[in-house]
Amino acid sequence: MERLLGNERLKAGLSAAFASNRLSHCYLIAGPAGSGKHTLARILAAAMECTAGSRRPCGVCLQCRKVLDGVHPDLITVDDPAKKTVSVETIRKARADVYIKPNEGLRKIYLIPRAMDMNPAAQNALLKVIEEPPDYAAFLLLTDAAERLLPTIRSRAVPLQLAPLSETEGLAALAARFPGKGREELADAWSRAEGWLGQAEQLLREGESLAPETQAFADAFARRDKLGLTELLVPLERKKREELAPLLTQWAELLSRALAVRAGQPGRWEAARRVGRSRTSAESLRALRSLRRALELLQGNVSPGAVCGALQVWLDVN
Repeated sequence: MERLLGNERLKAGLSAAFASNRLSHCYLIAGPAGSGKHTLARILAAAMECTAGSRRPCGVCLQCRKVLDGVHPDLITVDDPAKKTVSVETIRKARADVYIKPNEGLRKIYLIPRAMDMNPAAQNALLKVIEEPPDYAAFLLLTDAAERLLPTIRSRAVPLQLAPLSETEGLAALAARFPGKGREELADAWSRAEGWLGQAEQLLREGESLAPETQAFADAFARRDKLGLTELLVPLERKKREELAPLLTQWAELLSRALAVRAGQPGRWEAARRVGRSRTSAESLRALRSLRRALELLQGNVSPGAVCGALQVWLDVN
């Protein structure tokens, strides 16, 4: 359990369930990107397969090691990353596989990393098997928006809501993982990640690099170039939701930094300094609110095409 930082109450509850062998056949693991959903899923899967018999998962037995290393044949990821949604065909294929007994483990575990992207037909197909699964079958549903799952799905799963780390825990973890970074840089990443360790790590790995689309957005917004902004947004309509959301998040971060520049703070991004010099605080704030609204729509399952179309209207470049 030490692989998952923080979340002490959640871990205590799970440890008690592991010790008494009261494991559910279906867990709903919820939290934003970088919250530790995949880490927790691996811990649960290892506990289900662990052969130690006492402290589970032991992390030492062959079954635990295979799960934690991502090579266990009975831990099956149910997804098609090439598609925007998890289709009913993908779920039906997994459902048919459920009735084939495990290869070598105690359980056969199905990990659905984009549970919120299952369409209603896929969710109903999944419901049929999680209502009465074989004794050896288990399901781990990962989501950043539990409300997008059918109530009938949620009612049959044990909810596990991940919480952000404390500043003390987060900064200590970042200092250990990025020994070459200064405390100020670590604190800046932690503040921007709002308590989610994975997001802070991504910010530190990326450094100050901006996506080409972010540079293009900064140029168009600073120049009040409506045509340039339209030419930027139209191709983005074809992106998947998980590709568009980080990009719009970076645009929002750019505008937040531009507002800081307007307030007299030094700006690390030249693009933010450029926007800060060119646009008023009111203009940047309106655009920032538009981007946040767009991100809420993406989270609410609105298509990237519709979101990009709305941004062409909402973003104030005049």
